[in-house]
Amino acid sequence: MEDRSTTLTNTEEILSPFFDLSQDYLCIAGYDGYFRKLNPAFINLLGYTEEELLAIPISYLIHEPDRKRTADRREGITKGLPLLNFDNRYVTKSGEIVWLSWTSIPVESNELIYAIAKNVTHLKNKEEDRNAVITDLTSLNKALKQLTYTAAHDLKSPVNNLIALFSLLDIKEIKNEDNLLYVDLLKQSAESLREILNDYLDKIKENNNSLIKLEQINLKQAIERTVQPIKYLIQNTNTSFHYDFTEVEHLKFNTFYLHSIFLNLISNSIKYAQPGVPPVIHISSKKTTDSVEVSFSDNGLGFDLEKVGGRIFGLNETFHGHSESRGVGLYLVNDYMKSYGGNVRVTSTINEGSTFTLIFKD
Repeated sequence: MEDRSTTLTNTEEILSPFFDLSQDYLCIAGYDGYFRKLNPAFINLLGYTEEELLAIPISYLIHEPDRKRTADRREGITKGLPLLNFDNRYVTKSGEIVWLSWTSIPVESNELIYAIAKNVTHLKNKEEDRNAVITDLTSLNKALKQLTYTAAHDLKSPVNNLIALFSLLDIKEIKNEDNLLYVDLLKQSAESLREILNDYLDKIKENNNSLIKLEQINLKQAIERTVQPIKYLIQNTNTSFHYDFTEVEHLKFNTFYLHSIFLNLISNSIKYAQPGVPPVIHISSKKTTDSVEVSFSDNGLGFDLEKVGGRIFGLNETFHGHSESRGVGLYLVNDYMKSYGGNVRVTSTINEGSTFTLIFKD
């Protein structure tokens, strides 16, 4: 009968071509924080020699802003929790920063971690570009709308004053018929300008309202459609949901806006989960005197509301030092709610979770 050591040796020989030829980044690491084995693709990416990589603590290779977050997740691995779809940044020997997406499986019997990573730098760059474009377009759009509305509104005052001056003129004192004609033409022109400005302001309001097409939306179906594109993220993070829409089943709102609001809040609950603790998200609805409220509660990291203050919905404001935070999501949530006269109420406790209550005007 073949002994176990011989079997393992044969297995290593069989798997060696897979390990060496794979274009993904494969490695074996110890619980002590050092590599035990790396495949050639990973060695080439990092730019060090194999001997250097085996002698360097892995934390040394991680981009400094990501070290604490990575250490927290690594602690979970050493307790037997697999790591799925975890992104962090490594610094190559040449100083280049690369994004890697990890799947790591611990083997407690020999205190080793078997891991595979993919280079997702190009995806992260695209995401950053997209967020930058969204931020710029949102700011520019709001600024242009405000400028247009302000200009039209502010012009009304001098036009009204001009018309008022005509009413004060004593045209009986004007004997020249040509001058009387000119005064009358000026008055007509001022009144026409006032009508144009009023029509323009009405048109602005009408266009703004048309952008927010209201529909009767089933809340449960809206949540189900929202989570469908991120179902694998939900499965890999063991995220669980608890719904209660018995009090209010339907909501009149814009479908696109509501989808974006739900997606941002759910994604944040998963992104800012406590290390090693599967996210649990409670979503419920209720009716108040003059509004409908939809609440999202999670068991995540939470944050200090007193410290954050009024910056929570600010553009480009981040509060956890998370490498993927861009400060756009909550800004959009608040902006979408306010576009229909709604509001957002927040409660949160550090390491206990957060609750975002969406208040829809009834």
